[in-house]
Amino acid sequence: MPTSISRARFTTDAVLAGVFAVLCLPFAALGGWPDFVVLAAFTAALVVRRRAPAWSLGIAWGAALLQMTMLRDLQLYDAAVLGVLYSTAAHGGRVLKWLGLASAGVGALLATGYLAVVKPLLDDAGFGSGDPFSTVLLAAVLFVASIAVLVLAWTTGLLVRSVRDTREVRRREETATRERALVEYRYAVEQERNRIARDMHDVVAHSLAVVIAQADGARFAAPARPEAGIEALGTIAGVARGALGDVRMLLAELRHHEAGTPQPVLDDLGELLEQVRAAGLDVRFTETGERRQLGTGHQIAVYRIVQEGLTNALRHGDGAEPVIVDFAWDASGVKLEVVNAMRPVSAPTEPHTIRHGIPGMRERAQLAGGSLSAEAGDDGRFRLRARVPIQPGSTV
Repeated sequence: MPTSISRARFTTDAVLAGVFAVLCLPFAALGGWPDFVVLAAFTAALVVRRRAPAWSLGIAWGAALLQMTMLRDLQLYDAAVLGVLYSTAAHGGRVLKWLGLASAGVGALLATGYLAVVKPLLDDAGFGSGDPFSTVLLAAVLFVASIAVLVLAWTTGLLVRSVRDTREVRRREETATRERALVEYRYAVEQERNRIARDMHDVVAHSLAVVIAQADGARFAAPARPEAGIEALGTIAGVARGALGDVRMLLAELRHHEAGTPQPVLDDLGELLEQVRAAGLDVRFTETGERRQLGTGHQIAVYRIVQEGLTNALRHGDGAEPVIVDFAWDASGVKLEVVNAMRPVSAPTEPHTIRHGIPGMRERAQLAGGSLSAEAGDDGRFRLRARVPIQPGSTV
């Protein structure tokens, strides 16, 4: 079966075969036209040795049998057999590769019989005209020399094939490693993008909710209490300034691929609660059990979940009712709960949009090894419950 090789390689084989034919031509001229025929056959075998190794082996066998049939002497063009055997091992298929080795053995036997027995008999120099022991010894030497040279050519091709296959395997492994590294890089980038998107949502949504609540309160209170409007504007400016700083830190992470910017922890919850209270929400915080040590990533998850729960209460809850934030600590971690009254059905609601808050909180809890549930109860209250386990030093 023909092997797919480039035109340049096929041209190279044809040129080398032509050079070989030119070198053998003077020796073939001494023998007459039969040697020209055999030389042409061996040259053709060399031309297609890589493009069609099976055809090359067949043509070489035909040329060798033709040479013996016409009782020609050993010639320089017989060296073409070495190139053909090399190609069967280096470029042939699994079956052809072993056929080449078998051809080396059979060819050595035929060459020995032809040169040590048939040719001397026909030239009146057979077994009867000399010492039988010398004849047998000559045959043995011819066989060993023939098979050694033929098998050496085949073995050289096999070694070249092994080196080529090893390089190909190494190249494929390197390609697979690069592709795997690229996939891992893209996955890491996607995870980082998701994390930054969650942080951006938490910061912007919470800050805008506080700003909107303060602006609405100032708008209604300003006619009767102008000082309330001034106070609300101060709160709005402080919240917006803090949000701007957080956004700048997130943008710095996007630009520099660094995660070393400050992140909120449990100690920052007090400031968060005061900020929400300043926006007009009655937040009541309770904590039971002995506070345990959480990893930095787990503290960020707890903070962001509470922040998102309070933001939802500001945006969608009944601001006239208190919001309960409860922490219950035990040996395995913390169970937190944010409960707020839902806004009356008659109150205007925001248009339906794609919301990232609850899915983002659930993803944070799961990445921290915990769980999260959010549901509206029949009593008109919305309950956000999360469980974050203790895993010191872990990150989200």
